[in-house]
Amino acid sequence: MANSQPSFLATGRGKLTLTLLCTIAFLDFIDASIVNIALPAMRRALDFSLQDLQWVPSGYLLTYGGLMLLGGRLADLLGRRRVVVTGTVLFSLSAVIGGLATTPGMLIGARLAQGAGAALMLPGTLSILTTMFKEGGDRGRALGVWGGVAGGASAAGVLLGGLLTEGPGWRWVMLVNVPVCVLVIAGLFLLVEGDRRTARLANFDVLGTVLVTGGMLLLVFTLVKAPEVGWDAARTIGGLAGSLVLLLAFLFNEQRGRNPLLPLSIFRIRGLAAADVTQLVAVAGIGSMFFFLSLYMVNVLGYSPLETGSAYLPLCFGVAVAAGVSSRLLTRIGTRPLMVAGLLLAGAGVYWLSRIPVDGSYPTDLLPGLLISSLGLGAAFVAVTTAANAGVPPDQAGLAAALLNASQQLGGALGLAIFTAVATSRTNALLADRTPVPQALTAGFSRALLACGVFLAAAAAVALRAANSHGEAAEAEIAPDLEPEPVR
Repeated sequence: MANSQPSFLATGRGKLTLTLLCTIAFLDFIDASIVNIALPAMRRALDFSLQDLQWVPSGYLLTYGGLMLLGGRLADLLGRRRVVVTGTVLFSLSAVIGGLATTPGMLIGARLAQGAGAALMLPGTLSILTTMFKEGGDRGRALGVWGGVAGGASAAGVLLGGLLTEGPGWRWVMLVNVPVCVLVIAGLFLLVEGDRRTARLANFDVLGTVLVTGGMLLLVFTLVKAPEVGWDAARTIGGLAGSLVLLLAFLFNEQRGRNPLLPLSIFRIRGLAAADVTQLVAVAGIGSMFFFLSLYMVNVLGYSPLETGSAYLPLCFGVAVAAGVSSRLLTRIGTRPLMVAGLLLAGAGVYWLSRIPVDGSYPTDLLPGLLISSLGLGAAFVAVTTAANAGVPPDQAGLAAALLNASQQLGGALGLAIFTAVATSRTNALLADRTPVPQALTAGFSRALLACGVFLAAAAAVALRAANSHGEAAEAEIAPDLEPEPVR
């Protein structure tokens, strides 16, 4: 019996292993937002154009989301530790290059490479967690900590970015990764056993890899550029159509291939697809919330980078508390009630934030909404992460992790594209009517935040279709006809 075996998480090695894995996740998650506060300083130092500057954050998201599925499958087939170490080395080297960059192109190239490294790191790391922590509720508690890290990383990125930019300087938003990566690599060899390769590269699904990577890269690129070129522009319509064609061709190839990159049988696991879609829609809303609130604090309230980052401290604390409580509640009430309640609570907090005035006050206009959102986020991310990994066979753990995190990156790009268009449209209309700039900006941010809240409510509705996993019991919740895909 599984529950008769001692708890791995209760051991010193188990605690160190969980800390290591969550540190890797924190690195990958935080680097999506840590550069945002430093962008003005980067622009001045390297003489960026406004058009090129957006590629510092967007370049990371492009390769991170576009290569995620490939990273997850490589981890399953070539060995999780091997792929995570490779990704960490690439992540660290690109951080050095970015931190020492002397031209805009050098920094953008480093961010593209860093995203590729993160795409190799994250799916393998989450699959290591779900395969190492199995017994006596260990997995539920471990995923609770992971969910807390995921929920609070964006806010922590803004805070750390502000501290570094106003302290040692903008270059340290890149260089700070290097010593952490060195410790991570050492920890991986000390704490995680190497797993054997289960396939040869000669049998790898090259066509499927090309199709899905091309489709995801084109989709994320099109979404990132859409607010700038226009949703009705031929370039946007062509990019969306092209990505759809590539992804449909990928699914057709996977259905017929002998060694598919994405065995479609994984979608027979009850509730997995619903959990991934919930993640996509929720991140579209919550990721954009950080973006617009930060712009409001800097451009309307006149906060410094450090003040803007510090404003998110209560949210980070709230997420951590909610994640800890939720990981214990999960075994009693299951993932579905936590997802639905958490997302509705987060949506209510974002609705509060959408009522921001031009002369806003942090204690009355921002803090209550941030605290309400944090409690919902902590619960939702723990539950979604657990539900998306429940019932997954060990040989597909990396793939399941990649699907969840690809949903997160695609959701972030999609949300930013949609809500930036919403905010810009409202602001431009008011400016055309000679409305003062602070009022026009606030109205645009407010409308975008309201749309973010609607997306969180929609994510709660999608979560009703997810399986109600109770941690370990969820491993039995697999459709009867599900069989692992053979690796030849």
